[in-house]
Amino acid sequence: METQATLTVTSSVFRDGQTIPQAAVFDNMGCTGNNQSPDISWSGAPAGTKSYAVTIYDPDAPTTVGFVHWVVFDIPADVTSLEEGAGSHKHPVNGATQGFTDYGFSRYGGPCPPPGDPAHHYHLTVWALDMDKLGVDDTTTYAKFRFMIRGHVLAKGEIVALYASAPG
Repeated sequence: METQATLTVTSSVFRDGQTIPQAAVFDNMGCTGNNQSPDISWSGAPAGTKSYAVTIYDPDAPTTVGFVHWVVFDIPADVTSLEEGAGSHKHPVNGATQGFTDYGFSRYGGPCPPPGDPAHHYHLTVWALDMDKLGVDDTTTYAKFRFMIRGHVLAKGEIVALYASAPG
């Protein structure tokens, strides 16, 4: 297994282990958030970084395979942050592409766990890659993204946020 560097990942709307704010929660399926992707900043990329990717994944979703809330890749190497709400845009930053989420669209989709579930853990991960472009488009799923980056991850970092819907 290759040794990877660790990126420092931060957001102004929550810290590691804190609750995701209502502004970032999904706005459908019984959830009443604003569905605005959180702002994200990262630092500490190693030499050779040619692009970044950002994913948000919930391993606690009752699907047997978790639930993917956001996949963004081909973020240029000179970009080290995404503003709040960037996930609503077709291209969150110049050249970046949003992949297909488990909601069935290619943009950010916030947390919306089943009512009464314990708080789910949302892994917001930033990936530093040694390639400029993955060579795939906005139909790319999280599984395909993870397959495409094999052997190309120079560093990664994450923060894990929590969210539980109100009891039904």
